[in-house]
Amino acid sequence: MPTLDINTAVQLVETFLYSISTLLHLPVLAAIAVLVLYLLMYLGGFTREWFERRRGVRSLLVFAEAEMAAAIAATDMPSVLDARLERIVQRADAIGMRRLDAVRFVVRVGPALGLMGTLIPMGIALAGLAQGDLPNMAASMTTAFTATVVGLACSVVAYGIALVREHWLRSDSTEIAYAAETLLARHSESQKLTAVVEG
Repeated sequence: MPTLDINTAVQLVETFLYSISTLLHLPVLAAIAVLVLYLLMYLGGFTREWFERRRGVRSLLVFAEAEMAAAIAATDMPSVLDARLERIVQRADAIGMRRLDAVRFVVRVGPALGLMGTLIPMGIALAGLAQGDLPNMAASMTTAFTATVVGLACSVVAYGIALVREHWLRSDSTEIAYAAETLLARHSESQKLTAVVEG
């Protein structure tokens, strides 16, 4: 009798887990479709930025230089200016990291969704096989392998974009830090000249 109770409990747990897996089938497939659309939109923005950089326009560098110019115009104290420029450099790095994380998200999530989109239909296919429903099994297996391919393809494309964006971010961060140091040095020199002239 205890054995029967254990077997019943195991069956209940298995049925519960199978129900959860079946409920996740549509949301996982929808998430893969949304991931593809998200990557396509991100790819459009990435392509636009690539063309801009080919023309010598770096949006992050332009933003940082404008912020630095405003900071220099707003203060006369070199000690405060140093802190403000450092803050602008850090803010620009944070913006670049957010752009990078937006594509790294796809690198991480794509294979996970692809795997879930594979295993869930395979479970449904095996259940169909047990009932002798071969057409349903074939359809589920097709969905399973398609989900794997799409998830991995998204991850590969996103990984390539992430590598390029990481290179851009390192280059921009170096240029922004150099621009901050140059502006600070020029401001200090102009302050010294002003003090000499007034003295």
